[in-house]
Amino acid sequence: MKKPRYTESQIFKILKEAESGIPVPELCRKHGMSDASFYKWRAKYGGMDVSSMTRLRELEEENRRLKTMYAESRMDCEILREAMVKK
Repeated sequence: MKKPRYTESQIFKILKEAESGIPVPELCRKHGMSDASFYKWRAKYGGMDVSSMTRLRELEEENRRLKTMYAESRMDCEILREAMVKK
């Protein structure tokens, strides 16, 4: 998986700069990013602080782990079901 270019704390700082009144094109030029990236970040992280971003990352990791557990459980269930049908 590709490593993100900006950390969440850097994204947070960039969004705070935009809230302070710096125009978006100038901000994007200063940080070397696209307008699309800025607006995507603003949609995802807008109104959050660093602790909220940390909590969001923890929840996403937990969600990923739970999805993996569910997939493994369903696979075990399907294997058992196939074994019972064959007998």
